Amino acid sequence: MKVANEWKDYKIIDMANGQKLEKWGDIILSRPDPQIIWNNKSFPEKWGQAHATYNRSKTGGGSWEYNRKIPESWQIKYKDLTFNIKPMGFKHTGLFPEQAVNWDWMINKIKSENREIKVLNLFAYTGGATVACLSAGASVCHVDSSKGMVSWAKENVISSNLGDKKVRYIVDDVVKFVNREIRRENTYDAIIMDPPSYGRGAKGEVWQFENNIYDLVELCTKVLSKNPLFFLINSYTTGISSTVLENILKLTVSKKYNGKTEAGEIGLPMENSNLILPCGIYGRWES
Repeated sequence: MKVANEWKDYKIIDMANGQKLEKWGDIILSRPDPQIIWNNKSFPEKWGQAHATYNRSKTGGGSWEYNRKIPESWQIKYKDLTFNIKPMGFKHTGLFPEQAVNWDWMINKIKSENREIKVLNLFAYTGGATVACLSAGASVCHVDSSKGMVSWAKENVISSNLGDKKVRYIVDDVVKFVNREIRRENTYDAIIMDPPSYGRGAKGEVWQFENNIYDLVELCTKVLSKNPLFFLINSYTTGISSTVLENILKLTVSKKYNGKTEAGEIGLPMENSNLILPCGIYGRWES
C-alpha cells in the first residue's frame, strides 16, 4: 500500500464506529467511511472537538450537523499546492487527500522529462491531479461532466498560482470527448482517470464502472502520443481489486507500448497510531 504520509495541513485524528475524525487546516470534521468497521476509539476525548459531523440517513444520503460555525470554504496546502475545501451535500469536501501519493508520482514523472508533457485528466473532479501536473510544468486538458466541479478546479488552479499555465477546461461526457479527440487526431503524453462507480454524463449518459472501464481505457489508447509517459487509473468502486486495473492496462496500453505496470491500494495514516485507513486502489502504466 502507498500511504500519503507527507501532509501537514491534513490528518486523521481518530477512526471508529464507521466515522473518521479529520483535521483540515484548523477545521475538524467527522465523516463516514465504509472501511471503518471497528468500534474502539483510540482517542475518545478528541471526538468532542469536531466542528461538524456528517450523519448518514437510513433512507439514503445524509446531512451535516454543525457544532460550531465554520467558513463556507477554506484553504489547505499540500507542499506547493493549494486547495479550496467546502463541505458538500454528500459528505465530501472536494478533495481526496490520499491522492497525494499519485500527485507526487506524476510530478516526479513529468519533471524527469526534458519536453512538454500533455496530460488528459478524465473525470477530473475539482482538479487535484490537474493542479499537480500544471505545477510540474505540464499542459493539462481537464474534463468533467459537472460544470460546478470544473469551476471549483479553476479556483484550485488560481489558488495555487498556476492561472497562467496551459490548461483547458471541458464540461462534457468523457467518452464523447475522447471520441472527438480521436477524430481531431489530438494526442496526449499522459492520461489520468478517476471514474465513478456509477454516474451520468452532461446529457444523462449512463456510466457503470464494471461495464464501461475496459472500453474506455482501450479507447484512450487511441489518443496516446507516440512516446507516452504514464497512464493512471484510480478507483473507489467496491469489490474491484487493484489487480483488475493492472490487467486492463496490460491488455490495452502495454500491448501497444513498452513499459511497466503496477497496482495496489492507497491509504492515509492516523496520527499517533500504527493504523492505516485504506482509501481505494490504483493501476499505473509508465514508460
